[in-house]
Amino acid sequence: MTARNITRFWEWGRKIICVGRNYADHAKELKNAIPTEPVLFLKPPSAYVREGSPILVPLYTSNLHHEVELGVVIGKGGTAIPQAAAMEHVAGYALCLDMTARDVQDECKSKGLPWTLAKAFNTSCPVSEFIPKERIPDPGSVNLWLKVNDQLRQSGCTSQMIFSIPYLISYISDFITLEEGDLILTGTPKGVSAVQEHDELQAGIEGVVTMSFRVDRQD
Repeated sequence: MTARNITRFWEWGRKIICVGRNYADHAKELKNAIPTEPVLFLKPPSAYVREGSPILVPLYTSNLHHEVELGVVIGKGGTAIPQAAAMEHVAGYALCLDMTARDVQDECKSKGLPWTLAKAFNTSCPVSEFIPKERIPDPGSVNLWLKVNDQLRQSGCTSQMIFSIPYLISYISDFITLEEGDLILTGTPKGVSAVQEHDELQAGIEGVVTMSFRVDRQD
């Protein structure tokens, strides 16, 4: 078996673990309580989409939202990882979008049902190129932004996160074994809003990476 290439983690990584409501202002804008422990949900690897391919609006939603996030790429697996050792398990990062069918999520929340259809559909996780760990020496102080049709919608810093990356890695690994190639989405700052067919999304990590995606309607 050939060695797996971590810089193409989206081709073989087995899971995407997402953290909801990790920025207080975003929790507030959706009228959610600020969490006292991480809110977790999953996306399958089939959610990945790369630049050059479109984000597809599922047929069952009329309110698709963008959420820009810092993704953490796991380079060394583990279970019950202590916070002090957490960063040893990080291979690098990626700029990611957590595309969300907000109307479907709201309905699921009102019925006490899982968010899977709102979060895990095909193309719900646009992802940038792999960012080596050394290019982001302090992941706790990273500026993220997102524009729709050149209009700035989201701008925030990972210093605003409620739960830090070492805490998240430790917390998640207590319940879910982390494996090489896994991606952790660390939450989104405020400013989420709807996108429409033919919109152009641009997102970036200041001074590190940018990416662009077009929105299309699912056939």
